[in-house]
Amino acid sequence: MTLTACGGDTKASDKATAAPSTARTTASASVTPTPSAVERPVTTLPSDVIEVFEGARTGDPKKDAVLADNAEAIRGVDAAIVAGKPNAPAVGFYYEGEAAASKSEWIRRFTDNGLSITGTVRYYDRKVTFRSDGNASLVYCGDESKGFNKNRATGKVDVTPVTKNSYVVYNTLLKKNKQGVWQTIKVLSLRGAAQCQP
Repeated sequence: MTLTACGGDTKASDKATAAPSTARTTASASVTPTPSAVERPVTTLPSDVIEVFEGARTGDPKKDAVLADNAEAIRGVDAAIVAGKPNAPAVGFYYEGEAAASKSEWIRRFTDNGLSITGTVRYYDRKVTFRSDGNASLVYCGDESKGFNKNRATGKVDVTPVTKNSYVVYNTLLKKNKQGVWQTIKVLSLRGAAQCQP
């Protein structure tokens, strides 16, 4: 069984059921520095959890800010999974409303099953569109073929075979709060999405 950790998920991923699987993680190859001077939660990931975010710089500062906060949101959830803390500060900082509640529950499922994450997850084809209401829509793909669940007690890694379901499309909605942070307010995901296949 697989519980997918990162990026976004909640509703769609059928890979998430009882035992989490798929790792998300570490710093990323090219994450843009997060904008604004607001004090942000410090996120620390272990060396075996690696997150790669492609296309962090678009040339549009506003889009780059959305991408940066999305990356930090994903990183924050993964760090919370590793730490076993469903209510870690980063979750409430980068997610709001139903998305925050959903992410906390997602993290709790890993914790309740005695699982953590390990490996590398790559995020690519990240596309930002601004809506007429000022919110931002961000659609992106996740390659979880090298991300796995890890048993907290034994350290054993559940290495699963690569299939079309190792590739996930995420459709997220973000809203800029008063502090200037782009918070994720809605996340949908679909495993095996055709547009994300290699």
